[in-house]
Amino acid sequence: MVYYKTEEEIELMRISADLLGRAHGEVAKNIKEGVSLNTLDKIAHDFIKDNGAHPSFLNYNGFPATLCMSLNDVIVHGIPSDYELKSGDVISLDCGVFLNGFHSDSAYTYPVGEVEASTMKLLKVTQESLQKGVEACKVNNRIGDVSFAVQQHAEMHGYGVVRELVGHGLGKNLHEKPEVPNYGKRGRGLKIKDGLVIAIEPMINLGTRAITQDADGWTIRTRDRKPSAHYEHTVAIVDGKTEVLTTFKYIEEVYPF
Repeated sequence: MVYYKTEEEIELMRISADLLGRAHGEVAKNIKEGVSLNTLDKIAHDFIKDNGAHPSFLNYNGFPATLCMSLNDVIVHGIPSDYELKSGDVISLDCGVFLNGFHSDSAYTYPVGEVEASTMKLLKVTQESLQKGVEACKVNNRIGDVSFAVQQHAEMHGYGVVRELVGHGLGKNLHEKPEVPNYGKRGRGLKIKDGLVIAIEPMINLGTRAITQDADGWTIRTRDRKPSAHYEHTVAIVDGKTEVLTTFKYIEEVYPF
């Protein structure tokens, strides 16, 4: 069952989403060579807690951290460690905030130092794919239109679109109906209408779409071990208009691309 939100509930989600954006910004200030993944995770955890909220991912189904930190060939759900960032790395940070009874969810992939041009293009196209999905998320379209928009843009550049992991509805629960795949056919799936809130999150691989899972039960990698990128926004339909609740502005203000 899809749970449509009232305008009052979406306002609460806006507040959660803004805090999430600011948490990403705090982490972005510290993404540089020599900084450990555990250090970045602590920054996010402490900032969210200091602002009266709870990290959505912490202890969710047993996940042990605030951030999903996915490095290089890791697609999603990487676990923070003592690994220190080095030039040439790319790292996806996926974070959620639970505030005022509602979750928000977003992800961003960062290049560290000097990154190969082919990987930088992957990051650019994946973020463009997210924007294409957002543009297709409008009243009277269907979820399949969002999925198709993401898939078409990524595959046009020859990239692999992950199929086993998908976007989702969210609100009082971190994962709600509907599922939002990054592949699909136009005109299929749930009709988009007022009160729908979904997380659109392209997970795009430089090589093939094939994946593997590590023994930890969480970490998902590309099977060919080529890099992957992941960007995500929480998006709402309010009074017939599409609104992106999460923001990358706090990242873009501080991160030196």
